[in-house]
Amino acid sequence: MDFKEVINRRRAVNFFNPEKPVSDEVLRDLIEMAARVPSSFNLQPWSLMVLKDPDEKMKLRKLAWDQPKVSEAPVVFIVLADRDGWKGGHAFVEKNFKETVKAGSMSEEQYDWFINACKGLYGETEEKQQAFACKNTGFFAMALMFAAKSLGLDTHPMDGFDHDGVRKAFNIPENYWIPLLLAVGFFDETKKLHPPKWRKTFEEIMVKFD
Repeated sequence: MDFKEVINRRRAVNFFNPEKPVSDEVLRDLIEMAARVPSSFNLQPWSLMVLKDPDEKMKLRKLAWDQPKVSEAPVVFIVLADRDGWKGGHAFVEKNFKETVKAGSMSEEQYDWFINACKGLYGETEEKQQAFACKNTGFFAMALMFAAKSLGLDTHPMDGFDHDGVRKAFNIPENYWIPLLLAVGFFDETKKLHPPKWRKTFEEIMVKFD
């Protein structure tokens, strides 16, 4: 499947076949493919909670407007955006700097510059922290959907859920925002797949301001 076909065939499906599982191997492939997307300073402020257990999915469904796909899909991701993912001392921020030095893109002497740049760009206000986390995690989430389609899987992103309720029910720390839930699996072929929804045209997308 080439990329244009992936783009054209990706759909947010509402019905999943609960009897058709997603293997651990395919799941790992999917996530590792999506993890190749770019991020600000390569900070990668995303994480996933992967729900496969029926009881856990049902607990989530009760907090997600009782949407059947939450429990019917074989896998559901709780997608997490780390608002602290720019801070000096953060495990992945430190690893990122060390790996960047190892690759020859920075020197050890640039550490303070790197940390201060991250703080200035992404950490000075709560608004910047939120934008940093959600923007970059949005890249990752979209890549998950494209990668899934390329592997023959279907998905459905959801923002209809009780954010605070999900945080509490799954013991999610305060530094994480939850931009979306993502159901992953195979479309239930016994159901009707509606035609694709309208999209803005090239002309409607292009703007300028005088």
